[in-house]
Amino acid sequence: MSMLKELLDDAAERMEKVEKILASDFSSMRAGRATPAMLDKVMVDYYGTPTPVNQTANISCPEPRLIVIQPWDRNQIGAIEKGILKSDLGITPSSDGTVVRLTVPTLTEERRKEIVKQCSKKAEDAKVAVRNIRRGLNDDIKALEKAKECSEDESKKALDDAQKLTDKAIKRLEEVLAQKEKEIMEV
Repeated sequence: MSMLKELLDDAAERMEKVEKILASDFSSMRAGRATPAMLDKVMVDYYGTPTPVNQTANISCPEPRLIVIQPWDRNQIGAIEKGILKSDLGITPSSDGTVVRLTVPTLTEERRKEIVKQCSKKAEDAKVAVRNIRRGLNDDIKALEKAKECSEDESKKALDDAQKLTDKAIKRLEEVLAQKEKEIMEV
């Protein structure tokens, strides 16, 4: 029975990772409101080494539509501006020599719907990943039963547990998507 439990625990852990990855992807998507997480994927040239901007500066959001980036080294302001321009944020930085400011523009209704579509696609990909984990788990459970390492009843219960795990994971993914959609459509 412990082998089945190990398989189920491993699958649950992998499904949680899928959820965390989706939440991380969503946090870096622009929703019309400024958040430091928007800059998570922005890389800057830090003395010849590509480095995430959040490892070279303090990032704050003093207002709902403003991000202020205060580099630890003032010589990095140009590199930070370049990194932001190269990223897919679509925001032009402005600087006064000590900090870089990003004004997050309000999103048009059309752009909001486009972002919701992107989010839905990412959520669907995450659901597919969860179902693939379940398929692998089911195959492993059936292989154990075939090898006579577990009884038919234990196998049946483990398959039921695998389905319950999958249902829970997909429900959580849908909740994450619904929350992000609400955030994006909020004006």
